[in-house]
Amino acid sequence: MPETGSSVPVQPHPQRWKALAFIAIAQLMVVLDATVVNIALPHAQASLHISNADRQWVITAYSLAFGGLLLFGGRISDLWGRKRAFIIGLVGFALASALGGSAVNEAMLLGARALQGVFGALLAPAALSLLAVTFTEAKERAKAFGIFGAIAGAGGAVGLILGGVLTQYANWRWALFINIFFAVIAAIGAVAYIHEPEGSRNRNKLDIPGVVLATTGLVALVYGFTKASTNGWGAGITLGMFAASVVLLAAFVLVEAKVKAPLLPLRVITNRNRGGVYLSLGLAIIGMFGLFLFLTYYLQQIKGYSPVMTGVAFLPMIAGMITGSTQIGARLMTRVPPRLLMGPGFVVAAVGMLILTRLSVTSSYASVILPGLILLGLGMGTAFMPAMSLSSYRVQAADAGVASAMINTSQQVGGSIGTALLSTVAVNATTSYLKAHGGNPALINQASVHGYVAAIWVAVGILVVAAAIALTLVNVGREAVAPVAGGVGEEIGDASVPMVLH
Repeated sequence: MPETGSSVPVQPHPQRWKALAFIAIAQLMVVLDATVVNIALPHAQASLHISNADRQWVITAYSLAFGGLLLFGGRISDLWGRKRAFIIGLVGFALASALGGSAVNEAMLLGARALQGVFGALLAPAALSLLAVTFTEAKERAKAFGIFGAIAGAGGAVGLILGGVLTQYANWRWALFINIFFAVIAAIGAVAYIHEPEGSRNRNKLDIPGVVLATTGLVALVYGFTKASTNGWGAGITLGMFAASVVLLAAFVLVEAKVKAPLLPLRVITNRNRGGVYLSLGLAIIGMFGLFLFLTYYLQQIKGYSPVMTGVAFLPMIAGMITGSTQIGARLMTRVPPRLLMGPGFVVAAVGMLILTRLSVTSSYASVILPGLILLGLGMGTAFMPAMSLSSYRVQAADAGVASAMINTSQQVGGSIGTALLSTVAVNATTSYLKAHGGNPALINQASVHGYVAAIWVAVGILVVAAAIALTLVNVGREAVAPVAGGVGEEIGDASVPMVLH
């Protein structure tokens, strides 16, 4: 059992709300970058003569580096100091974005995207852990995490809008150059306003074996799902990557249980509330990110929307997420247990997905897509806020960075898995539909929509499972907005006993 230390109340920093604004800008940059490039990709592909087989790597190079290095980045921020890691991450992300925007060939663009992932893996957990150690009063913490959760949830859709505008009215390169402006503003604000409490760093040595095993294990997992979407689930490379991931991550758990200063202290994930958050949110993201992809193709290829109009079509979901996070989640977080926000939130999102299963070639935006997106946004926004706060619930301050990295890891890996898993479902359903109808090319649109709907049904089921996990494992009360502990060990309380899996 971890050693228990006493917490000393710390006076809130007077500039904490200004600091939140710049932390939020950085988080928005990282989250929207996962989708802003999607809409610009066809133009980048044509400009740099990237083959159809290789174009996926513009997305995958980022997600592999980001998802694989998040735990490492979280622990580095604990060791170096979160403010320092935050600023280094911003500067590195800006430089990588400038390199990508200036790319003259495929290799240069892919290298820049991988570098973005590396620095994003340092920046994202530093941002969330700064929030966790900066806001210590319950109602303020709820409000701050509500704002942060809204941005984290809506950032992907904002990226679709921004990508459409920049691609249509400027140039695909601006989908990368735009990050420079975000990063410069956030870095200047960080220097001026962000204050990291004294005594919150982890002074232990870096767990090198843990770094190697976690990074290679997560990269193998994400890469396996990526290959599944292109090579099939039964392909040798797909099965090999999944097998390697299982072996590497199992070895990682064994190492972490034995080393003196682990990269990921198992107490961070075996707490039933934090573990429930990481698992349920990761599952929910699988469904949501897959939907972004399908609706983008549906609106542009089936309904003939322009890139800008495609982005605008997602605005109701953004409004729903902001409302759910800041007006529902933040207001109720101090009044009801988090599971009563997360569970119902995922259910509402599932109902939104259920409405979207009515999609057809002739569906109107107002009757199907609009209500579906509004409910999806409201539900996910309501669930995001307590999930973000619980990610560092009762964790010692020295572990805040790696705990924050876990919530980012669950989202990033969930997004990668969702895109690959649901894409495979959609492709298989589309192919089966065409075969059943004699391969008639006149039915290609109907077949595509049939595939999208099949994948959305899977997403509905995943969201229901996420709701069940949140309602079952997350059992903490309203005290979940309590700050991270300041002592040398994890604060122990009735709601933070180790999670027992039956």
